[in-house]
Amino acid sequence: MDDVAKLIERLEACNAAYRSGNPLVSDHEYDGMVERLRQLAPGHPFLRRVEPETFDGKKEIRHPVPMLSTDKAYTTEDIERFLSRVAKAAEKIGAAPVLFRVTPKLDGLAGRDDGKVFVSRGNGETGYEISSAFAKGVIPVGGRGHGLGEIVVRQSYFQERLSGDFVHPRNMVVGIISSDTVNEVARRALQEKVVHFVPYKELSFWEGSAADLLENIDTIVADLITSTDYPMDGVVAEVVDERLKQAMGATTHHYRWQIAIKSKGATAVTEVEDVTWQVGRTGNVTPVLEVKPVLLSGATIKRVTAHHAGMVAREGLGRGAHIEIIRSGEVIPKLERVVQSSGTVALPENCPVCGMELIWQNDFLRCGNRFCRAQIEQSISHWFKTLGNADWFGIKSIQKMVTGGFDTLEKIYALREADFEALGFGPVQSRNLADALIISRTKPVPDWRFLAAFGIANLGKGDSRKLLSHMSLEDLLKAEREDIEAISGFGGITSLSIHRGISALQDSIHHMLGLGFNLERTAFALEMEATDSPVAGRGIVFSGKMQNGSREVMQAEARKLGARVQTAVSGKTDLLVCGEKVGASKIKKAESLGVRIVSEEAYLEMIELGQV
Repeated sequence: MDDVAKLIERLEACNAAYRSGNPLVSDHEYDGMVERLRQLAPGHPFLRRVEPETFDGKKEIRHPVPMLSTDKAYTTEDIERFLSRVAKAAEKIGAAPVLFRVTPKLDGLAGRDDGKVFVSRGNGETGYEISSAFAKGVIPVGGRGHGLGEIVVRQSYFQERLSGDFVHPRNMVVGIISSDTVNEVARRALQEKVVHFVPYKELSFWEGSAADLLENIDTIVADLITSTDYPMDGVVAEVVDERLKQAMGATTHHYRWQIAIKSKGATAVTEVEDVTWQVGRTGNVTPVLEVKPVLLSGATIKRVTAHHAGMVAREGLGRGAHIEIIRSGEVIPKLERVVQSSGTVALPENCPVCGMELIWQNDFLRCGNRFCRAQIEQSISHWFKTLGNADWFGIKSIQKMVTGGFDTLEKIYALREADFEALGFGPVQSRNLADALIISRTKPVPDWRFLAAFGIANLGKGDSRKLLSHMSLEDLLKAEREDIEAISGFGGITSLSIHRGISALQDSIHHMLGLGFNLERTAFALEMEATDSPVAGRGIVFSGKMQNGSREVMQAEARKLGARVQTAVSGKTDLLVCGEKVGASKIKKAESLGVRIVSEEAYLEMIELGQV
């Protein structure tokens, strides 16, 4: 399960970055990680929830009907399986022949406009009131009240005027919605009326039979791209018949009558003009390839990440190298392969920020100076991103604070509105920054996020949660290496690294705890009062569709009662709780391991009676 925890951590980081408008990986690569998770842990809650997005300070509103995500197809076989499922469902209710509609899949910020309120998608169940977008200048295409759609900027305008200011069109859109004050570049775009809320019903579309769809998919996609001047990451094919839609229904993640059709991504060959080096929070110095501008999927590409110094050395990625890059779904391009190596490769000997001599660690060049300004800035940025409950602390603002001498969390949390103004921030931004610090302390945050935000080596969000399900945060600060190693999944080397990291940050962690963060305690802290629970300490797997609340709700309640909630049956599972449509293989595995199998109703009765 270590692989699953690390994969979940990576997926959550990539999703958070994408929702904030700064994607870390291509859409294709992200979907590949999701499929890997599906193989490792098919029952994991991540696969059944809509990837969340948040807007601090805005009112939360429940959607009358959930705004779900979309299932995806990358191959002809994927499309054929979808069409086959639709055909079988149509045959059952006598709805054949089936008509399909294909529309562009916009890559913006999804929302719902009922004419009175405008709400973001949020987590699919509840979103955030963002009607201020219209007051700022976002144009509702076709007028107000046309339901679901996305906020996007015209692609042609973005490429011509904004690509040098924003990594991705979504970046600007998120900034417009989340900020009380809009920067000059975005304000100009709003004034020129190129930022739109486009209802899905206003999009160009193709309609036809399943056979026509399969036979002409490439032409259909090409025509829709040509007729759509907005960022796209594929097309969406869906059933037209409302009766068939109702019959097919939805999972907790997506509608069964709809699918997003995507391609692996366009590729192009370009030449490396230079290599620049960036310093991360852990000291890794990573290369960025400055390339001859090349048009790819409607965007002009000038920079490509090259992973690490070892790749630069082995592949000859210096000036003059020719590389193939790939771009899937209008996101950051990545290096696909080296077509022709460079004769000259220059690797840095010293940190580009602090000047300290670099050392090799596997394939990475590292700056060992923990006081390096870049590492400090990235560490502070990691804190606010991981905590995830307050805005305004972008990297440029953090750099300004560090330059002014406020280079620790302790110093930053001591800042007040007047202090920010003294650093050169404007009155409105100073007030927002001061308020954000208060919000970050008072708005509830899981204790495992708080711990993970310190950026301790080998202690990401998944392992932080695992640790705090076995001991409280306060006890962890006093724990020895052996205490950590005694927990399943933590080996000797990892435990030593975590123990050293926590020891080095003892003073800082205690100081931040002393500021009174509103921590939501995970399993263990709640189990302290639940030792007499019938499921305390027992490994439980919930499987199938539950009738008395969602599976996630039942898992959360079980954790509160001290259970060790698991996502897959193993030798450490005590109880398999079955809802509807549990896979035969899961039941067979439970039987082979001697795991007790009970229905949802029987489980709830056991809890009520205090007997398991």
